[in-house]
Amino acid sequence: MHTEDDLIGTPLTPDLLRGALEVERTERGLLPHRLPAWARAQCGDGQLAMAESQPSGVRLVFRTRATTIELDTLPTKRVYVGAPPGPDGVYDLLVDGRPGGRAEVSGGNVLTIDMATSAAESEPGPVGTARFTGLPDRLKDVEVWLPHDETTELVALRTDAPVEPLADPGGPVWLHHGSSISQGSNARNPTGIWPAVAARLGGVQLVNLGLGGSALLDPFTARTMREAPADLISLKIGINLVNADLMRLRAFGPAVHGFLDTVREGHPTAPLLVVSPVHCPIHEETPGPCLPDLGAMGAGQVRFLAAGDPAEQSSGKLTLSVIRQELSRLVEQRAAEDPNLYYLDGRELYGPADFAQLPLPDQLHPDAETHRRMGERFAALAFGEGGLLRRGVLHGDSP
Repeated sequence: MHTEDDLIGTPLTPDLLRGALEVERTERGLLPHRLPAWARAQCGDGQLAMAESQPSGVRLVFRTRATTIELDTLPTKRVYVGAPPGPDGVYDLLVDGRPGGRAEVSGGNVLTIDMATSAAESEPGPVGTARFTGLPDRLKDVEVWLPHDETTELVALRTDAPVEPLADPGGPVWLHHGSSISQGSNARNPTGIWPAVAARLGGVQLVNLGLGGSALLDPFTARTMREAPADLISLKIGINLVNADLMRLRAFGPAVHGFLDTVREGHPTAPLLVVSPVHCPIHEETPGPCLPDLGAMGAGQVRFLAAGDPAEQSSGKLTLSVIRQELSRLVEQRAAEDPNLYYLDGRELYGPADFAQLPLPDQLHPDAETHRRMGERFAALAFGEGGLLRRGVLHGDSP
């Protein structure tokens, strides 16, 4: 067994990372971000700051003969007042695209959140180590997928053979934006979130802008997507607008148009797929806000409920059914002049029949099995033969 002194230290540099749109140099090492600093500066929301710094879809990628890999990190664990502690974040290792190991890092900072008041307190903690051993002794491509639900500061990388970055991304770049479901809430591991499942099956390189609680048609997110390199783009719109009770129908349509206009400024002809919400019974016909179920939390469970009144739809409050109808109409209208724009009803990924078989454990987020099912379905619908995003670029045409 190797000791730390036997291993080679490799400087952590941004060229070893994929899936991050910006990498911050800290006192300890590197902190991947999924929104650039200028975008973060335009919103002081703590939920967004937490979500974008959680490296969903971000991975270290390199080539090596190493049989042992150690990665020191400083994670930030979340603890909710009144709820049992969640499991540690998971690090997935892929060797030449196949599962090669799994690790967790204990310790780290602790962020305690009171869902009743939205207050949060942070307590510093120690650096920990994710270790992978017994890897095949040959030249291979290695990916270390970082936890999708823990802010992760990268401190040190050690191996028993030299490491070199990979220049070739290995397929078209798929830029996706969505809510906590796209970020991976309630998935067990980072390669198990539905966009990662879909990317693997579709042979594309994921850049995941699934931002928990923050898929809100923010202009800075649209500008971020406009500037980000991408061959294929998808936008999953709806659930956060309802559960945040953020806007009314009058504002929704123009906001969608504005978001799409901005993305198209940077990617005028890339295949672009608009995806409406998956099935979520509490908000199908009931507007937000969505609130934590304090009674369930008293019993040690995290659950959510819809606090709006269905009658408020007549005054312009949004529900999932209203959003689906409006998104379908808007995409049909725009597609007359934008032949690379497509629409997908989110219930094709997870619908009422799926809910009957695999209900949402907290009434809002899918479990691990449902993430796998959604990823497989998206891969078939978007990247499969005749798929909505396969047209054009995946046949070798220019994006």
